[in-house]
Amino acid sequence: MAKPVIPIFYSCDENFLQYCLVSMASLLKNASPDYVYCIYILNTDIPEEAQKKFQDDLGSMQFSAEYKVQFEDVTDNLNLIEHEFPLRDYYSKTTYFRLLISDMHPELDKAVYIDADTIIQGNISAFYNVEIGEYYLAACHEQVMVQIKEYGEYVEQCLGVSRHNYFNAGVLLLNCQVFRTKQILHRFLEELHTYDFVVTQDEDYLNLICKDHVLFLDQRWNTEIFGEIPYPIEEAHILHYIMFNKPWHYRDCPYGNIYLRYAKETPIFGKIEEELANYPDENKARDKQGEENLRKVAIRETNREDNYLKRLNRDKRAKDRVEIVKKIEEFERDGRFFEDVEDDPPTKPLLPDDIDYLKKSLAQKIRTKVAFSQAHKVVDKLIKNGQLIIKDMKGIEHFQNLTSGAVITCNHFNAFDSFIIQLVYEAANQKKRTFYRVIREGNYTSFPGFYGFLMRNCNTLPLSSDIRTMRKFFEATNTVLKDGHFVLVYPEQSMWWNYRKPKPLKNGAFIFSAKNDVPVLPCFITMRDTENIGEDGFPIQEYTVHISEPIYPDKNLPYRKQVDKLRSDNYEVWKEIYERVYQMPLEYTTIDMPDLDTLK
Repeated sequence: MAKPVIPIFYSCDENFLQYCLVSMASLLKNASPDYVYCIYILNTDIPEEAQKKFQDDLGSMQFSAEYKVQFEDVTDNLNLIEHEFPLRDYYSKTTYFRLLISDMHPELDKAVYIDADTIIQGNISAFYNVEIGEYYLAACHEQVMVQIKEYGEYVEQCLGVSRHNYFNAGVLLLNCQVFRTKQILHRFLEELHTYDFVVTQDEDYLNLICKDHVLFLDQRWNTEIFGEIPYPIEEAHILHYIMFNKPWHYRDCPYGNIYLRYAKETPIFGKIEEELANYPDENKARDKQGEENLRKVAIRETNREDNYLKRLNRDKRAKDRVEIVKKIEEFERDGRFFEDVEDDPPTKPLLPDDIDYLKKSLAQKIRTKVAFSQAHKVVDKLIKNGQLIIKDMKGIEHFQNLTSGAVITCNHFNAFDSFIIQLVYEAANQKKRTFYRVIREGNYTSFPGFYGFLMRNCNTLPLSSDIRTMRKFFEATNTVLKDGHFVLVYPEQSMWWNYRKPKPLKNGAFIFSAKNDVPVLPCFITMRDTENIGEDGFPIQEYTVHISEPIYPDKNLPYRKQVDKLRSDNYEVWKEIYERVYQMPLEYTTIDMPDLDTLK
């Protein structure tokens, strides 16, 4: 039975070929013999004699893994897309060759790409066999962006990509099938015409294009020799000698001894040792200056008035939405989490005689039925037209298994997010229990027209500025919960448009839970950009609803401590979902962030 084949790609020129040999030798030394490794070296100008020497040098070494190496000239492919390149010399930048892999090899579903300045200590087949699903690629976080302030600010303020979700493009598992169907190469060429990223070049373009579609892997698969490494170096599957401090130039390069140990087993070790011994001082000074210059470039690009993100916000995005995004950033910095960033309609006080919370009359029941029918038509149309995209409902069984009333909590980021939870309720098939939602006073009394009709009749429980009406609100909500129904409460209080982080929580939802001895069902909606651009110029979001296990009041605690624990547990659940799904730590930009317990 034939062994499965793993395709692996390097790209380099003649000058970098010797380092590629060391990397490839380390890969084959530690590779599983259960596979055949088909290794391609993408290039444009490596002479045949250099190719032959490379093959001979590699062939002189003994490996248990079966492999074949092929030099692949990409010149013809570059010529095919030459008309799409701006008038800049990208042909000499071998790093860009990785973008050609999927189109050059239509037979491949996925492939491994590795930079030549690496040592592979682990079994590369484990990397290749990662289930990549519908992600564009799998990669590891770029530590330079995380650890150096100037670079982190650059990617966030120039590209609109979080420093915690920026990947290093030197070690990639490419989803070739998706690269072709999503036309990633063509989109890259389009972006070249839009803006010239000069800090990390093609890595910037890839991060921009693949935003929200990256499967982040354990950092051990791309351990950058930079800054702090939070695990023993022996655990690193791949060592990546990034930036200017190369182990063939500097004897004090961190973990350079590992590189030299592998290099010593190759026929070219003498040449590398000679280069290490004779690296000129002027080159070392140039390297140091290069690091300083690159950081200055990042600062300059961040401050440019026509950088990519500023230009995009100015030219293509609705001004009101851009201002909302800026306002959210300002409010987060100031810790104003409970304030709305958008103006509500003028609030007309809701008086006690203006509302029957439980909709007991026949006329009100008919209006509720009509309202839900009309609301469904609106939501169904949004879904059909791709304006509301619900990718998945994870943990629906937690909703289905409820046998009592419950307080449902959800993050609040969109005027339609309550309808998303309504669809979750319907999918849970809890027909014996009614789904209610708490809304603001102004949405009930002052919202005009059709949407005002929905606000007043879709089983809503409006708050009020009138204390007498609030007594009715509390009585009705308690009755609904004791009768075994569900109430959706937004414990963040405020709505921030497309804001992905969980905000600090207010006590209201958890008071209802403790008072009525019913569970809290935490729901958290995550989102990611789609390729479709809405009328506001921003990407339409794709939503995944995460329904967690219910949290029950601890009757062994005093009432106040029950409320505090419910609130704290709910926040921790949301935090865990956020960090797991977005693969980044939950951090706020708030200056002098107070303890969350003080933000009740």
